[in-house]
Amino acid sequence: MDATISDSLIGRVLDGRYRVEARIARGGMATVYRALDTRLDRVVAIKVMHQLYADDDQFVSRFIREAKSAAKLSHPNVVAVFDQGDDHGVVFLAMEYVHGRTLRDLLRERTRLLPQEALSILEPVLSALSAAHIAGLVHRDVKPENVLLADDGRVKVADFGLARAAANLEATSATTLIGTVAYLAPEQVIRGVADPRSDVYAAGIMLFEMLTGRPPYEGETAVSVALRHAHEDVPAPSTVIPGTPVVVDQLVTRATARDPDLRPRDAAAFLAETVRVRRSLPALDADAVGSTTLIPRVQHTLVVELPTADTGPIAVPPQSTWQPAWPQPKPPAPPISPPSSVQPPEYDDEYRQSRRPGRRRRGWIALLIVLLLAAGAAGAGWWFADGRWASTPSLINLSMAGAISTAKAAGLTVKVGTPAYDEKVPKDEVLHQDPPPPHRLLRGDAITIELSKGPERFTVPSFGAAGDTSLTEYQAELAAANLKVSDTVPQLFNETVPLGNVISTDPTPGQQEKRDTVVIVTVSAGPAPIPIINYAGQPADQATTALTTAGFIVAPPTQDFSTTVPAGSVISQTPNSGTGNRSTTITLDVSKGPQLFKVPNVVTSNLADPATWTSIKQATSELKDLGFGVKVGKSGRFGVVTSQSPRGGSMYPLGTVVTINAN
Repeated sequence: MDATISDSLIGRVLDGRYRVEARIARGGMATVYRALDTRLDRVVAIKVMHQLYADDDQFVSRFIREAKSAAKLSHPNVVAVFDQGDDHGVVFLAMEYVHGRTLRDLLRERTRLLPQEALSILEPVLSALSAAHIAGLVHRDVKPENVLLADDGRVKVADFGLARAAANLEATSATTLIGTVAYLAPEQVIRGVADPRSDVYAAGIMLFEMLTGRPPYEGETAVSVALRHAHEDVPAPSTVIPGTPVVVDQLVTRATARDPDLRPRDAAAFLAETVRVRRSLPALDADAVGSTTLIPRVQHTLVVELPTADTGPIAVPPQSTWQPAWPQPKPPAPPISPPSSVQPPEYDDEYRQSRRPGRRRRGWIALLIVLLLAAGAAGAGWWFADGRWASTPSLINLSMAGAISTAKAAGLTVKVGTPAYDEKVPKDEVLHQDPPPPHRLLRGDAITIELSKGPERFTVPSFGAAGDTSLTEYQAELAAANLKVSDTVPQLFNETVPLGNVISTDPTPGQQEKRDTVVIVTVSAGPAPIPIINYAGQPADQATTALTTAGFIVAPPTQDFSTTVPAGSVISQTPNSGTGNRSTTITLDVSKGPQLFKVPNVVTSNLADPATWTSIKQATSELKDLGFGVKVGKSGRFGVVTSQSPRGGSMYPLGTVVTINAN
């Protein structure tokens, strides 16, 4: 059925707007096509749901809701969702089309990556996940197939929200969780729930695979792989690839801890740790890239049936011998019933009088014994009925020593639980107790107290004093410190801090602030623009001084002859208008004055020899041919040139008028 649909969609215009041109890929839930948005004349990617899902109204409704949530994400590392629609049963998403390939394609080609390469890909992935977590979205299906590597070097994450829509699809009264088993977190396998820490786990598994060329767990069935996630610790990458840096090992094992509380709490915290680890590694040697060999590997797709409740364990097939990793609680022992009271025997006067003295003494002894037994029974009854119980006192706002003393006076002990922050209860005073007063406990039992850690405060992180901290890096640091950056980022001109890097913060670094406090981060707008003034026609030394004082760099001048600009003045300036900054270089073209040429001697050298005479016509022709002007001053009867001014052999610019005299 899907093949038919795929063929019929080529050339079809969905929703009167998207003309399907070619199929790009096919997955378990949808097929992706390249299409042209005829309305905006742009290429988009169209994800068309398989008919199995498109026929389920509940899934379609949930899919649209999740798509709308994903469309709210605006982040450079997230594949943007443009539109969604239903064209006669064809349920689709219109998304950003990314020219490039997936991380899976890169791993098939390279098998594994160097630590620096792997971390450089992981950072933008975590940046995208961080934006999703801040927006309240959990990806749930982080894997190499959903990481796109654009041809221009960008890294983008796709399919936000789709895994959740599939995870909630109901089938035969059970919830079906669909995902790639190699990357499922233990809590997804065991309880069917996911939060930001589940995405952190999947990203850690993906980092392991980038470093080693394979996922940490493989098995004959998807269920066997899933159970290994639930019951085995992910090994360090160095156990597969010796020589992997210890800090990278630690980063992977922390992100893939089976206990979610031991992982970074979200992608922002994981990103901050990743940035620190990458910065600690040596620079990447380009000659080392591509030196690994291809190692084939197999992926498993997991379909696990879960109970309807979110907290239920997975339903493992009957042949499985899987049991939960933790001990099961034992049923409480039945309460002990107090013994019935013993009453002393009664004696009548006639009987006592009939007794002999010896027997009478024995009778008193027996009576005493019976009375003692009765008292003991009564005491035991009191103990079991009431005496063994104590009432819990109030320990709130007491110090630990005061809580222990008060509990001891009531016949109880104290057990200290995990402390917590509180804005009102001072540090090291009791914030909560369990059970609360009044509550009956057996004497000697413990009251669990939770001490206050005082007001929760987080330190505003510092940034590079040399102006080498970008806004993106500092945003990750703020997120890791549970602080937020303001929506508006002010900019100030700065001569030393590069464009876009952090200049200052309010509150300043080192201050203690409440969780989610908004920090105003001011970044550099680069050097302030300087207006460029054109100094053409002015003396070059004055122009150079003025431009240097304004902050420009003046290059060594070029020099040219000029008949219009005096020597030493500026002929032209590049650039000669607009604005620049202190790194802008300005070049001046300085005049050398007009170019000088030798004036020819046209005076007759020997008046006595007519053969050497120079006529006015000859002199005029010779001077004009060389580019000089001619003026005839005095002309005699013979027309023979006898003098000239300027004189022959002197240097003058072309166009100079030479006055000749003749007799």
